[in-house]
Amino acid sequence: MKTKNTLTRNFLFTALTIALALFVFPLQTQAQATYSLMPKAKVFLKVMGNSNVHDWEMVSSTMQSKGDFKFDAKHVLTSINAFQLTVDSKTLKSKHSSLDNRAYKVMKATQHPRIVYNLRATDITTLSKDNYLVKALGDLTIAGSRQIISMDVNVVVNPDNSITCTGTEKIKLSDYSIAAPSYMAGTMKVGNDLTIGFAQTYQK
Repeated sequence: MKTKNTLTRNFLFTALTIALALFVFPLQTQAQATYSLMPKAKVFLKVMGNSNVHDWEMVSSTMQSKGDFKFDAKHVLTSINAFQLTVDSKTLKSKHSSLDNRAYKVMKATQHPRIVYNLRATDITTLSKDNYLVKALGDLTIAGSRQIISMDVNVVVNPDNSITCTGTEKIKLSDYSIAAPSYMAGTMKVGNDLTIGFAQTYQK
């Protein structure tokens, strides 16, 4: 009798193990995937500021970015991991080359050619089907100086299963040890406050 019970327990344990291997593990593998920027999609990183004369902005549409997006069995976004975005500083352009050159100088673009963002943690709220508010905590490095920033990101899963992320965040030049530049013999002075805006679309 003990032998029969032991065989029964062993059979049930083996069956359960096979079931987990066949069903649970494949589902977990399929639920998380690495997404990269979608070729030819409209992507941009925009830096907006002001001065005592006029507002200004610099825009880049050239960047590298990828991250792991995880969905549950109902295709609801549950986490984002290993996310990174890199922009070459000198791809940021305004309508005035003189502003660009001064901006590259104060950003130390020669010594530190890249602006880098690395995600640390997220808190995801489902707003509606395929629409999420992500509170993202991460490291933003500009001019060789790294600061932790928190920002709200709108994440939308599109009908073709690509993912679009948009948002804005305010930063200060002084937080990155950047002195606000001045122009025209000091008659034009750039403010310390900046707004970063972004839009990126990702696919597997």
